[in-house]
Amino acid sequence: MHKQAREAFNRSFTEKGYEEFVESLGSAFPGQLDFRVAETPVFIPKDLKKKILWASDEIIGTLLSPDFRAKTDRAVPASQHVPGENAHTSFLAIDYAICRNAAGELIPQLIELQGFPSIFGYQAFLSESFGKYFDVQSNFAYLFGTRTLDEYVAKLKALILGSEQPEHVILLEIYPENQKTRIDFAVTEQMLGIQAVCYTKLIREGTQLFYEKDGRKIRVKRIYNRLIFDDLLNYPDLQTSYHFTDDIDVQWVGHPNWFFRISKFALPLLNGEFVPETRFLSDYEGNFPDDLSNYVLKPLFSFAGSGVQLHITKADLDAIPDPENYILQRKVAYEPVIRAPDGLVKCEIRMMYGWPDDAEKPELLISLSRLSRGEMIGVRYNKDFTWVGGSASFFEQ
Repeated sequence: MHKQAREAFNRSFTEKGYEEFVESLGSAFPGQLDFRVAETPVFIPKDLKKKILWASDEIIGTLLSPDFRAKTDRAVPASQHVPGENAHTSFLAIDYAICRNAAGELIPQLIELQGFPSIFGYQAFLSESFGKYFDVQSNFAYLFGTRTLDEYVAKLKALILGSEQPEHVILLEIYPENQKTRIDFAVTEQMLGIQAVCYTKLIREGTQLFYEKDGRKIRVKRIYNRLIFDDLLNYPDLQTSYHFTDDIDVQWVGHPNWFFRISKFALPLLNGEFVPETRFLSDYEGNFPDDLSNYVLKPLFSFAGSGVQLHITKADLDAIPDPENYILQRKVAYEPVIRAPDGLVKCEIRMMYGWPDDAEKPELLISLSRLSRGEMIGVRYNKDFTWVGGSASFFEQ
């Protein structure tokens, strides 16, 4: 997207260098890298950066409104409500497609948002690695609010550990060793000293939680939550000491309820130049738009693109028994803007925020990018392509 930065990077790129780069990621954390890393980061020029930050500030303004919590109460299923909810989410991720407007300018278009942590550890590790192996110009940076990796890690520690010792803080997942994002768990353990602990390994005694390490039973005082209810539902016969909806004496960093509140459910509450028209399907009362080819249907309670329908008809919509649990969102046209050796590639940018309990609003920390040649962004839609996959974002300063 930034001509000079792109040309400099592409001149420095070799297939051998890329192979060594990916090998370095895998060798640092053996057996943990389980998704494709794109050949290039994204270089974002000042004008587009300004628009992305403006769009994000407008979205955050809605999240800060006094009635946001009341408006999203329905988002949390009664059977999946977890006690001990914080006053606000601890994390925020905002996803933008990079598009082009009628004037020919590059603009962001909101795709999704989530009140759930993203890969904060791995993303810093990846961004640093790009700078070591390729030509990233000095007037581009991947961090916000901090200048160095050490400062960034210190901020993550303050957010995730709080005042607790690392051994009393866990990263909670279900079978973390099998998760696609497990390299982030490994990087996070190296950075913060906290372990990924499987949901099935937690021991509940009254309102207290424990896990075992080196033959010791250790009290869990703080949970960095990476567990999504969708994943738990894949294991209906689990027999565990602790259940996600139990009322326990812990501090949540990333309370599960905010995953539902700040999600596709919140999209119809948002307005702005960079927010595509989005409405609950039930709001149409059967009077759907005539140009349905320009809309995408998304179920509220799904994850990682599951259930999204790009090609819909009125008959499809009429057949949905619970329209209140779906949104209809106007499609955006991703602009192929990343110049690869064999053509142009589309991209998405995720802005990643932390939000300490005592802070007035979220703070932007880092970002990630995803490159695609397929119909949708994501690994499953980009098999057998090159210059696609997860990557880093460098913003012009």
